[in-house]
Amino acid sequence: MGKPDAEGHGPTDGLPGLPPEWGRVVVPDDASALAAEAAQIRRELRRATGLPRSRALGLPLLVLLVAVLTTLTGLVAVTWPRASRSDRPTPAPYSPPPTLAGRALPALDLVDAGQAPVPLRGLLPAMIILLDGCPCPDRVADALTAAPAGVSVVTVSGGRTAPAPPTNRPQVRALADPAGGLRSFLGQPARPGVATALLVGRAGTVTLVLPDLGPVDTYRGELTALGG
Repeated sequence: MGKPDAEGHGPTDGLPGLPPEWGRVVVPDDASALAAEAAQIRRELRRATGLPRSRALGLPLLVLLVAVLTTLTGLVAVTWPRASRSDRPTPAPYSPPPTLAGRALPALDLVDAGQAPVPLRGLLPAMIILLDGCPCPDRVADALTAAPAGVSVVTVSGGRTAPAPPTNRPQVRALADPAGGLRSFLGQPARPGVATALLVGRAGTVTLVLPDLGPVDTYRGELTALGG
């Protein structure tokens, strides 16, 4: 059963009454009369949560800003003009290890035009020119002209077929290296448009390696020394 309030007013319908410490509760006819109390309650709730409205809105805005900046950065990276391939530095040509000079030429058997085996060390001293990257007839002709008497000029092609020698001079031999042993000894692959040469003394020791056979003046002195 309800009981009367502090002023003697109580429920008449048998419902429980309000706590006495609440005092007299008056319900206005116009709800707008409670606007001030409602605003105060909202302020107290915001202070209780510790997150003002401005901070509550600031976090989503910060996330959105980061997402926009990330997207713009990606678009700039994709659309930024790249340097053309011609602007890239040209890689330096491969050079065989410096220790190759002074090493002994391996005992390799190459083949001539008739597929007969020819021991390479039996042709020393010699200038050996590998033509598997370039026939380079001008370079071969220069070497033949500069080679002293007693020094062989051996042209070596890849595959199993040896081309005909460029001249009938006895010191010129045209051979093929089907096993690729000489190229393996050099430790470098054939390069298009480039002929490689070795100068090998009578004792079988490599005296000079020319990764890119150039003008005869670059090796004339060493070639002449082979005939001494």
